[in-house]
Amino acid sequence: MKDTRPSLEMIAPTVEEAVAQGAAELGLPEEALEVEVLDEGGGGLFGLGSRQARVRLTVRSEEQQRETQVVESESAIVSDTREDVDEEAEALRITQETVEELLERMNIQAEIEAHWGTADTPGKIKPLHVEIHGDDLSILIGRRGKTLGALQYITRLIVGKELKRPVSVMIDVEGYRERREQQLRRLARRMASQAIETSRTMSLEPMPAYERRIIHIELRDDPQVETLSVGEGKRRKVTIIPKQ
Repeated sequence: MKDTRPSLEMIAPTVEEAVAQGAAELGLPEEALEVEVLDEGGGGLFGLGSRQARVRLTVRSEEQQRETQVVESESAIVSDTREDVDEEAEALRITQETVEELLERMNIQAEIEAHWGTADTPGKIKPLHVEIHGDDLSILIGRRGKTLGALQYITRLIVGKELKRPVSVMIDVEGYRERREQQLRRLARRMASQAIETSRTMSLEPMPAYERRIIHIELRDDPQVETLSVGEGKRRKVTIIPKQ
């Protein structure tokens, strides 16, 4: 069957120029054209006897153009996904090496495992968890987790600077944060019950930001209470207010 699609032959110094000129003449993007190279051209000795490139350009059918767009779109998605995977792997490597170096400077031997977590709310930065295991690591936790908080803060600064973007690094030592989180969740529920029963606002002890956030998240779907953070600096704390 004879091909009735529009076609055009172009001559230019190079194949690329011939394709570009032909696409401009047809008023179509290059992706909408099939390119058949009739002569790649070539330069003669000292520029003498050189040949022009010659191509035949045929307009793709609408179905072919759609198929091309689908393939290009899928390729772009695969490429973006591969880049994301590479960036996440790089962030894991840098974070683990940073924590290893910090512990080495502290003369502490421990096993370190870094992995990605999931964001607890849409739009939030996905957390990067670092688990530290070893013997007698209480020195890394400190009183009420202050040393652990400092280690986490320093790690975030270093990793963020290396990657040139913020990273939510969460460091835990022998499950300390997980145990503390469960304690805070139980505390939030207990104090919320007291606030409801007595119809009075209940104030919790001052806490660092990440602990206050656990209280807020635990009670955010409770229709009987609302939570607020009040105070300044290290004295900032959560209040639980019963709804009337």
